Amino acid sequence: MKLETGSYWSMINDYLQVTSSLFLPASSLFTIFAQNKHSLKTKKIFLLTACLSIQLSFAQFAKVIDKDGYVNIRENADANSKIIGKINSDEIVYIFEADNKNWANVSNGYIHNSRLKYIQTYQAVPPTVRDANKAIFKSGNIKVNIVSGKFNFKENEKDFTSTLNGDYYKEQQVWGIDRTIPKTHYISITAQIGDKTIQIPEKEIENLFEVNNKSTTCYYDRINDILYISMLNSDGAGTYAALFTIEKGEYKGRTLEIPF
Repeated sequence: MKLETGSYWSMINDYLQVTSSLFLPASSLFTIFAQNKHSLKTKKIFLLTACLSIQLSFAQFAKVIDKDGYVNIRENADANSKIIGKINSDEIVYIFEADNKNWANVSNGYIHNSRLKYIQTYQAVPPTVRDANKAIFKSGNIKVNIVSGKFNFKENEKDFTSTLNGDYYKEQQVWGIDRTIPKTHYISITAQIGDKTIQIPEKEIENLFEVNNKSTTCYYDRINDILYISMLNSDGAGTYAALFTIEKGEYKGRTLEIPF
């Protein structure tokens, strides 16, 4: 499908023709800008990409922790603001760019930061390998092995469908592509904690495309024996964040979000 000229996503796609990485250092971005200083279109792309990069740098997953068993969602970042919903303790939320140091911006409102435990504050499980085809993380008796590879669209084209609500692969919403053909996918994700080996079900990874192993991280909540595997995949309009949770040696589920 052709993108409308000058639209939000067409500007992102134009920028991606200039560079294959959304997360360029500032010096590289300014170089591109300087080389095209007479082009209004390039200036727009530069500003758009810079803003998107900043948004993604702040965005992250967090766990709700509240002694009352739930936390209130406020309409605005204010304790006196209208309560528009509740989220139970232990649920995972995605935090978007912060515009208030005391309040976290979730998809439909605000939660006070005192009621959140950010996933990245748990013990990190460091990577030993992270490349285009695999990622391995290891710390003590914990090991995570992620295998990815090229996706054969021609062989699997029959399993894709398009509806008014979006694109689907094997009856699941597609993540990572935006009017493009998927090039990479997950083959397997396996975690080993002590003497337990946990395989993420194929159904949970088969609709996730455009893998970026270098943006994958792992964290371990040792007190509650919970392993978190966090990903930021694809780029531009297709960017998505994913979090897999393994608790006490059992796979608990995934959380998916468009991070902007």
